[in-house]
Amino acid sequence: MWAGDLVRLEVDGGIGTIRLDRPKMNALDAAMQEEIRTAAGLASADAGIAAVVVYGGERVFAAGADIKEMQAMSYTDMVERSGALQSSFTAVARIPKPTVAAITGYALGGGCELALCCDFRVVGESAKLGQPEILLGIIPGAGGTQRLSRLVGPARAKDLIFSGRFVEAVEALAIGLADEVVPDGDVYAAARARVARYVGGPAFALRAAKEAIDHGLDVDLVTGLEIERQQFAGLFATRDREIGMTSFVESGPGKAVFEGR
Repeated sequence: MWAGDLVRLEVDGGIGTIRLDRPKMNALDAAMQEEIRTAAGLASADAGIAAVVVYGGERVFAAGADIKEMQAMSYTDMVERSGALQSSFTAVARIPKPTVAAITGYALGGGCELALCCDFRVVGESAKLGQPEILLGIIPGAGGTQRLSRLVGPARAKDLIFSGRFVEAVEALAIGLADEVVPDGDVYAAARARVARYVGGPAFALRAAKEAIDHGLDVDLVTGLEIERQQFAGLFATRDREIGMTSFVESGPGKAVFEGR
């Protein structure tokens, strides 16, 4: 559907794949970050895409930022670049559809941070994840300190970030960093299977559920409940709400054929 120099957006069967393609290790330089932003925006806007897989290929998800590029940057350079870095990844987090990272090989530093932007993570059994920025004398700068702590809790996030150690698939699953571990060769297929169930689903209800959960995590309970209430009430303006309730009353649960509007 769309191809940049380093990132592609492919669509098949209602599932969009944001494919990272910068050999050999998918190092996330500034150009690649901007193409990720573009792909995320296109996936968000395309009504024909019901769910999204972020995939780095059979060998590696993304081994981190382009350290050679960063090495040459000054403080003022990074002041100017860091906002764009964060927002390019946040564009993935804000895709208003179910998303899954299909992780093979390494997902380190920026690669791990990109995976954290997805709703789910399917991990190959020999994959390694981590935030090793501390070994460079820096900290994660594309959301790692915030998204990782929200996902696995502050103590585990501090362990990983303070030490910079790599996490193997079994541990990633145990601490909640991974949602599913599969043989390396099955990662992409398993990721597609995880989100295929949402193709043909009530698109606006899925969007509302994702926004209520994600935004609710950033506020107090009272505010979160108000976010939920507004999203819930708003769905009564959708065609899919009419279809779903009519189907339930007439035929029982799970038989509705939604229109995505």
